Amino acid sequence: MDPKPTQLAAWKRIQGLTEEAAQEHLRHLLRDPDRARWTRVEAAGLQLDFSHQKVNPAILEQLTALADEAGVFERRASLFAGEPINTTEGRPALHPALRGQGQAHPPWGQHIQAEVDVELERCLAFASTVRARELLGWSDKPIDTVINLGIGGSDLGPRMVSEAMACSPAVRPLPQHPTVHYVSNPDGWALAHVLRQCAADRTLLIVQSKSFTTQETLTLFASVRRWFLDSGCPEECIGRHVAAVTANPSKAEAHGIARDKTFHFWEWVGGRYSVWSAIGLPAMISAGPEAFREFLAGGAAMDQHFQTAPPAQNIPLLLGLLGVWNRNFLRTPTHHIAAYAYGLQRFTAFIQQMDMESNGKRVHLDGSPIGVLTGPIVWGGLGIDGQHAYFQLLHQGTHPSSIDFIGVQSLGSPLPLGGDHDHVVAINFQAQQDALALGRTHAETLALLREQGMAEDDAVRLAPHRVFDGDVPSLAITMKQLTPQALGALVAAYEHKVFVQSVVWNINAYDQWGVELGKTMAKALEP
Repeated sequence: MDPKPTQLAAWKRIQGLTEEAAQEHLRHLLRDPDRARWTRVEAAGLQLDFSHQKVNPAILEQLTALADEAGVFERRASLFAGEPINTTEGRPALHPALRGQGQAHPPWGQHIQAEVDVELERCLAFASTVRARELLGWSDKPIDTVINLGIGGSDLGPRMVSEAMACSPAVRPLPQHPTVHYVSNPDGWALAHVLRQCAADRTLLIVQSKSFTTQETLTLFASVRRWFLDSGCPEECIGRHVAAVTANPSKAEAHGIARDKTFHFWEWVGGRYSVWSAIGLPAMISAGPEAFREFLAGGAAMDQHFQTAPPAQNIPLLLGLLGVWNRNFLRTPTHHIAAYAYGLQRFTAFIQQMDMESNGKRVHLDGSPIGVLTGPIVWGGLGIDGQHAYFQLLHQGTHPSSIDFIGVQSLGSPLPLGGDHDHVVAINFQAQQDALALGRTHAETLALLREQGMAEDDAVRLAPHRVFDGDVPSLAITMKQLTPQALGALVAAYEHKVFVQSVVWNINAYDQWGVELGKTMAKALEP
């Protein structure tokens, strides 16, 4: 039986360090000229700076000891070896195999790697056919529009990747490449909005469902099928317009989808970890096979880094342990992700599912009630937009949060506009991180108001409203450009962060029984 986290010696030692560390303001910590030496790490095209976290070398040393005592390094080997670490379903969690790309000696075995490689080539070949407009609809006109139907991981992952790659200076879609739309919500208005933009005889539908029983997706599928027929498509020609991605090909075939347009992934792939598989087909179509291969390569590079880098330079391990420190010892109930690149506008929503669906658990692996705080509430969005909205709460509210700032050094805007867009984004990125850490004291505020010429009585009266406590812990993850490779490394880093935390908390990150309960109750209400 695995030990409870609170029984571990390192956990108790960290508890002994917490009170003093919590009282030491970031304003003081950031004055240390040596701090940059041990709080900055670079790997797989990403740079991590955690100097704005409320940690010192002693705490970091004990967090690493906690990982060791909790079995993170042993469980990491089990993850990559394809052992059934999803204990409630008796399955491995082999999403790293999806980005293996023909390894000579994969730890999960040659058989699995061969299956993955064959299916990847099928998907990329089909994507190339669609991109070249060689796929013809019932009127023999080339397909120029794709609609992806899916929900959860079948939507959030490929949609995020598509939008990110569309804003990458390394990926330049040509005008003749198909337009890709995403529909996840069974509210008819969501589908109607997309269908208004499409010509039925030039549209390809991709139906994504692991089980091919997802109620929301099949409802949308039935409506689009009706739309094809009402638009003049002969029933026998609908197959030209429909492809499927599923772990249950026989179910797709029962819905009339041809085997040669049915793409497979496996039960050992969780939906929220499936963007690397055939689930990424719409992203392969929108960005192209070469960009998708680079995306996979970025994920593989982060896998290698996670397995081999020493703890003090291991980005996913550090992300996970800093998250444990903030959640369990500094007791921050929420975790905010602020991306300072328009291409990452859906990154937070994607990570929100990955993190909260994985680590939103209340029992240990042995089924006993958990005695520690587990996954935080993950929220956020684009940082620049957030500054003019909910950042007020981060600066002066009473709800503690930890923050990840994600930045791109060169955004590569394609527009010949006046003004330095990269510079404006960059200074806001740094300013918010520093402002949240340093704050502004009452004395500093009074001095500023007086300097601005405010009358003494007014300065005294208004100063409390303009004081900022600061001391909000954050970290920064930056990349030189938003390339497919950097995006892949970023996603894989967060996947492994979630894994590290699940091992420390002794929970199963790879089942999702809370999601299944809602599906079961909805099914019971159908009659």
